[in-house]
This record gives sequence, C-alpha cells and structure tokens, in this order.
Amino acid sequence: MPGSADLKYRAVTALQRHVVNPVQRRMPLQTLLETTGRVSGLPRRTPLGGRRIGDSFWLVSEHGEKSQYIRNIRVDPRVRVRIRGRWHTGTAHVLPGDDPHARLRTLPRLNSAAVRALGTGLLTVRVDLD
Repeated sequence: MPGSADLKYRAVTALQRHVVNPVQRRMPLQTLLETTGRVSGLPRRTPLGGRRIGDSFWLVSEHGEKSQYIRNIRVDPRVRVRIRGRWHTGTAHVLPGDDPHARLRTLPRLNSAAVRALGTGLLTVRVDLD
C-alpha cells in the first residue's frame, strides 16, 4: 500500500499536470522554467515561483528528485526562465546541500506557502543567468 507522501505526490502532480499547469502556462506574466526533455529532446515548460537575485534565479522544487524538470536538468542543465514576460537563458544547478526551508523564506510568500503545503521532497535550484 502506498504511503501518504506517495499519495500526496500523485494527487498533487495529477492536478498540476492536467489542470493548473495548462492554465498557468498561458498567463503572460507567469514565471516559467523551460528544460529540454531528457527522452524526447523537446522543450518542456513548467510554471513555478521563485525570485531573481542579481544574476541568478532561485526556486525550490516541491517534489525534489521526483520532479520531471529536475530529472531533465540532471541530463541537460541548460534552461530558459521566463521572468515577468521576458525569457532568459541560463544554467541550472540542483543544490541538495542548501536548506530549502530557509530558502523559501527568501522567495515570494504565496508560492513558498504552496510549496511547503504541497511539497513531498523539497530541493533548491539556482539558475545562473547568462
């Protein structure tokens, strides 16, 4: 029998994949992370929250290593981030040594609250923008 964390992960990802993400991708000011699909090689766009600080964009993945975009970054760290409607290229770095709970306190409150509430394996990511 699956554990509660597994059920939570499956429920949240199904809702995001089929309802939330398709709507958010169309919102012009929604922040998006574009990775390259590790199998298909096609661009994959994921709505998310985070904050640009200097020449870096910081985010916390709510499902850590289970997130498809984290798995894509592990294969190809070159990404694009759409911030306030403008695309930026960069290189993503998964930071397992960073404290994701502390990091969330430096990121936008509403998104951070959702990540804390819905997350099952938090993981910090820094994108160094070109």
